[in-house]
Formats: sequence, C-alpha cells, structure tokens
Amino acid sequence: DLAGVDAAIKKYPIDPNRLGVTGWSYGGYMTMWTVTQTNRFHAAVAGAGIANWQSYYGQNLIDQWMIPFFGASVYDDPAVYEKCSPIRFIKNVKTPSLIIAGERDAECPLAQSYEFWHALKTIGVPTQLIVYPGEGHLFIKPEHQVDRMEQTVGWFDKYLKD
Repeated sequence: DLAGVDAAIKKYPIDPNRLGVTGWSYGGYMTMWTVTQTNRFHAAVAGAGIANWQSYYGQNLIDQWMIPFFGASVYDDPAVYEKCSPIRFIKNVKTPSLIIAGERDAECPLAQSYEFWHALKTIGVPTQLIVYPGEGHLFIKPEHQVDRMEQTVGWFDKYLKD
C-alpha cells in the first residue's frame, strides 16, 4: 500500500513519474521488497539488503531474533520465510536497481546482494552491483561513505532526471 506516497503526491509538487526508493539494512530489504511489489518507482538503490530470508537464515551472525519474528525456524516452516522474500517475486521487477554492499558484512551478508543482483541481470532489469572492499555493515572509510552517496545520487540522476 502506497497511501503515504499518494498523499504526498496530492499535497506537494511531486512528479509521480520520477519516484525513487532507497534504504539500508532493513531499508535495503524493504527497497528490494518494494520493487518486487510495485513498478511505481522508476529507480531504486538497495544497500545491505536481504533478498532471501531462507538463505539468510544460515548466513548471518545475528539470527537470534528470527524465530520470534517469523514464529518458527526456517527448517520448521520454510514457507513463512519464502513468502517474505523479495527473490520469490523477482519476475515482477522492472525498476532499475543499484545494489550496494560491504564485502565483509556479517549482518546482511554480501551473498544476499549478489543473489538479488544476479536475478535482476538474468531477467534483464537494468542493475549494477557495487561492493566496497573491507567494509562491513556500516562503512568505516570516509572515501567509501562519500562514494556510496555519490553512486546513489548518480543512479537517481540517471533514471529520474529529464
């Protein structure tokens, strides 16, 4: 439901043909989810996202919250993990998507970004993957922080400007 977006478009001078979406960590997951559920956004930048909750279960170092959140382990109820995974709906995506990740991210492992990026490439969606060497979930090197912002703005400029 994009009621908030619709309300903002009604109230402010927003061009609905130039909407972008971005997020980091859970926001990266939500960006991946959003582009699998709607084509209203014309560009997306997903940082340190989660594409597949089933594979993520065995890849991360912060899994203690997952059983209470999903109500079961992935081994006991894989369907609950699958239905929340953007990768399940990948064929719906049309939105050009930039994927950004840190090489050493233990919270949202690089494999999640690779999986989403690879799927987008396979189905012909414009995409790019940028991996920052030596970086974890939060970038430490100032030059990487700056470059990440420049890459994000550049992606939006490419797909949202006239």
